[in-house]
Amino acid sequence: MGTDEEAARPEPERPEPERPGPERADGPEQQDRPAGPAGLDARDRAVLALEARSWRTAGAKERAVREELGLSSTRYYQLLNGLLDRPEALAHAPVLVNRLRRVRDARRAAR
Repeated sequence: MGTDEEAARPEPERPEPERPGPERADGPEQQDRPAGPAGLDARDRAVLALEARSWRTAGAKERAVREELGLSSTRYYQLLNGLLDRPEALAHAPVLVNRLRRVRDARRAAR
């Protein structure tokens, strides 16, 4: 086999890896979601990623929660608060989780 034959042979196609998108709502089908490498499912990782972003205007975060995650603001904060107590979330985003824990503890102490 010569180098001309090797150059003329097309390279095999590689499938594009799937990009994880935010999961929708919390229907019964969401209970069977596979866990990610840190033990968090896709929705949990999406909640942490959304919380890590900064927001320019009032209401932008709530709108993103509805559009990207398909959750109400109340449900979003319930999920986020539950995530702050999970060691998997701490392993996945330690700086974010520790900051949010400090804010939560300060608000509790102020009451």
